[in-house]
Amino acid sequence: MGIFVFLPLVLPLTAWPVARLAAHRLHPRTATRLLTCVAAVMAVCSTVCIGLLMVVGTAQLPGNPLPDGWSDPEVRAAVPQDEIAGKAAIPALLAVVAASARTLWRHFTLRRRAHSALAGLPATQVAVLPDPQAYAYALPGGGRGRIVVSTSLLDRLAPAERRALFAHERAHLTARHHRHLLAVRLAARANPFLRPLSSAVAYTAERWADEEAAALVGDRRVVARAIGKAALSAGGAREPLFAAFAAPGPLPRRVAALLAPPPGAPGRATAFTSVGLATWTAGFGAAASAMSSANSALTLAATLHAATPL
Repeated sequence: MGIFVFLPLVLPLTAWPVARLAAHRLHPRTATRLLTCVAAVMAVCSTVCIGLLMVVGTAQLPGNPLPDGWSDPEVRAAVPQDEIAGKAAIPALLAVVAASARTLWRHFTLRRRAHSALAGLPATQVAVLPDPQAYAYALPGGGRGRIVVSTSLLDRLAPAERRALFAHERAHLTARHHRHLLAVRLAARANPFLRPLSSAVAYTAERWADEEAAALVGDRRVVARAIGKAALSAGGAREPLFAAFAAPGPLPRRVAALLAPPPGAPGRATAFTSVGLATWTAGFGAAASAMSSANSALTLAATLHAATPL
């Protein structure tokens, strides 16, 4: 196993360049899917390696329920600095499990409470709430999901801007952006080095919805005005409790992107460009994480099998 067990813990650093460049150089749909996939793979691999280290650390504790052979020097020698790394992995894995469980609990609790709050309204895709606060968000679940919007926001938008707003939120539901966002949030809980990817996906998912709305409405400036008015209308008002299902992302960057020409069609990124090089580097990091975690798991399994008496 050796030093390879530690590689998946630091290889997420190879994805930082693509997290910065993908939002600007790749199509939002491609960027969202790429970053989510890279983050998920690296998070799983780093968690697996922490678990392997925890096995070595747990075997050293007195009174542990593991077989006596698992605490043999042969097993401990499989991990460099086994006394430090093995024992440190125990609270680290507990922290990952607790943070991930809290994220999942909060996500599904908010979603359940939001649907319960809308139970008395007609079962339409758009739920209009009489509220002086201005907000709109996509609420997943309950079949195809629903769009929640306040009367205060609708009153401040022109008819074309309303169509742009609904198209934007409908794009969130159709593409199931909440799954991408939840996946990268869990990945960031598993490995703090993956937080830049989580922030990048929160932005690219919004950009993806912006482009879908612009294509449907046929006027990019209308979409830019709609999201600008929605942000200005919200102002410093208290955000509604259930509006956490889609992060708004950096608004000035989104408006600037909508006022610029539309992004090109998704395609393969060549290694002869900065974003292509960053993409291939992130892909190499994800592949190396997978191979390192698999190698460490097989090596430790073979070592434990040899150390365990029949």
